[in-house]
Amino acid sequence: MLVLALAPVALAAAGSPQLQAFFQQDLTDAAYQQKVYSRVAGKWRQPGAKARPAVGKKTVVRAVIGRDGKLVSTDIAIESGSKAWDAAALSAVKKAAPFPPLPESFPLATLDAHFHVAWVASP
Repeated sequence: MLVLALAPVALAAAGSPQLQAFFQQDLTDAAYQQKVYSRVAGKWRQPGAKARPAVGKKTVVRAVIGRDGKLVSTDIAIESGSKAWDAAALSAVKKAAPFPPLPESFPLATLDAHFHVAWVASP
């Protein structure tokens, strides 16, 4: 089961692209969650305006992180309707790797994480 670990944060000054990170319930280390989230957010590069998905659409990138922090696997679980947006989301996760090693308190050999990158309406 995955749980929301972090509040949504805008990735750009305009606040239209939005990243959310969800981690499996066994990971209770908020500092580790923040590190992983920050690494992915730092690698996000928004494609051109024509590549934006419709408002409310999102890409969900599913990632498996090994105990050593290496990216074991990644794929797109939900497509946004924009191939360029999906590719940018997948690229951000791949470029963020390797991640810090999993916390010693984490009981499993791998960690499942989902990264949601959406286009949201400006307030």
